[in-house]
Amino acid sequence: MGRHTPLYELHRSLGARLVDFGGWDMPVQYASQIEEHHAVRRAAGVFDVSHMCVVDLTGSRTRALLRQLLANDVAKLTRSGQALYSCMLNPAGGVLDDLIVYYLDESSFRLVVNAGTRDKDLAWIRRHSHDLAVEVRERVDLAMLAVQGPEAREKTVMLLPAAARARALELPVFAGFEVGEWFIARTGYTGEDGFEVMLPAPQAVNIWQALNARGVVSCGLGARDTLRLEAGMNLYGNDMDETTHPFESNLGWTVALEPRDRSFIGREALERVKAAGSARQLVGLVLEDRGVLRSHQKVSVPGGGGGEITSGTFSPTLERSIAFARIPSGAVARVSVDIRGKLLPARTVKPPFVRFGKPLAGVL
Repeated sequence: MGRHTPLYELHRSLGARLVDFGGWDMPVQYASQIEEHHAVRRAAGVFDVSHMCVVDLTGSRTRALLRQLLANDVAKLTRSGQALYSCMLNPAGGVLDDLIVYYLDESSFRLVVNAGTRDKDLAWIRRHSHDLAVEVRERVDLAMLAVQGPEAREKTVMLLPAAARARALELPVFAGFEVGEWFIARTGYTGEDGFEVMLPAPQAVNIWQALNARGVVSCGLGARDTLRLEAGMNLYGNDMDETTHPFESNLGWTVALEPRDRSFIGREALERVKAAGSARQLVGLVLEDRGVLRSHQKVSVPGGGGGEITSGTFSPTLERSIAFARIPSGAVARVSVDIRGKLLPARTVKPPFVRFGKPLAGVL
């Protein structure tokens, strides 16, 4: 039996199909995964992401700790509630995890890390926090809901106190603020607008049902995966892990090598890669024939060499198969994918595939 979020019994009562995900029993879908996907692209859906690990770091040297642990630079965070996406690396430059860090005040930061990496992440953070006297507190008392879609913010703010609604609607992207015991952030993993809401676990069921009553559709991890892939967002364990570095995972934009005097874990390895050039790259693929792209399918590149699919799915928005593939570096327009022993043609494209519900130019 896996771990359960505070919404587990509600998921069962709503008829969700539950699967193991990172050691948690999570809803993969309720009725139709494609309908849930379209609900988020066209209106609003809600996801249970309470399996994610929320970690509060406190102490006068918290910023110094995070500048050491993260490849992106928290010196960029200067306003309360401001957020930053980053990878946390090992000394070889491999990705231990990707996460979001929120700046609350100069002695208080909040991290949201992946469910499947929580134990190693907490051990790694605590190992490096000891000498800096930073307190590391896992917030097991919180649930987390992701409300996503073009109507998501308007529907969510109606559950807030009247005095907080205008502020919530005015939040810039990648920022949050506290509303009583809640923390509301304008972040997400779907490519759509919306909020991620951290709130006391006992309140989660009532809030989920209140969102349903306002027309927000219950959505599972199946739709979350197709949405994030359309939006060009990596999945830890598929598109990057401890054996891959950010430059070969389409995450070079998250690496801050300036200022040069900041010594973060993995920096030396990344500088060597940058100087020599990465041997591999992560590209987007659109299948030109009928078939479904899946992880680990082999990819053949013209002129020799090859790679493999890291994430693949059928895109409900595009109505064709899309994927990420790690292949040798260099300009490549077309590749072939081995699907059950048959080589099918695919085009390389620059992710994302979809933005705000619309296919991007050059994808179709």
